[in-house]
Amino acid sequence: MKFFIDTADLDEIREAQDLGVLDGVTTNPSLMKSASEKAGRKLDFHAQILRICELVDGDVSAEVTAVDFDGIMGEAHALARIRDNVVVKVPLILEGIKAIRALDADGIRVNCTLCFSPTQALIAAKAGAAYISPFLGRVDDISADGLKLMEEIIMIYGNYGFKTEVLAASIRHPMHVVQAALLGADVATMPLGVIKKLLNHPLTDIGLERFLSDWRQYQD
Repeated sequence: MKFFIDTADLDEIREAQDLGVLDGVTTNPSLMKSASEKAGRKLDFHAQILRICELVDGDVSAEVTAVDFDGIMGEAHALARIRDNVVVKVPLILEGIKAIRALDADGIRVNCTLCFSPTQALIAAKAGAAYISPFLGRVDDISADGLKLMEEIIMIYGNYGFKTEVLAASIRHPMHVVQAALLGADVATMPLGVIKKLLNHPLTDIGLERFLSDWRQYQD
């Protein structure tokens, strides 16, 4: 499974990168807004995506904000020109599906975002999306089953040999990551806080403290 960090904050990306397990980055307009608020100024969107690309070798998802075909195409081509590892995020709407097909023909990889049903995922794969992003946490928020959604998408893609990678998004806690990995998701994208929580276990803390305590006594 590939690990992406879901942020537009350069400090968070550097911290995750230092762990040596980061494979890519996903951003969205809300995350860009948060990064700007932290910086105390409005960040230039394209310049920030370039800075992120300079930090990581893996894929960097950058989202369009247009909702019409021509607007999506124009923004997507501009984003794709920033760096070869930019993957354009396109929402799972009618005009977005049209754009995904056209962008795929142009050789531009797309992360199809805001996926909440297996039928949406099937359409996105047929259109040529490089990634599909089912939003696990947001599905859970409405008392539905985000992991069941992802399981169905993975099964459908396997049935027909689609090359679209399943990117587990809207991850809220480590068990989302565990279950996504057990189901065979290709990627999990998560906030820095969740990445850090993957390392946590009370028995590790207890065991380390015991070893260190015994070592101090041995030294005495």
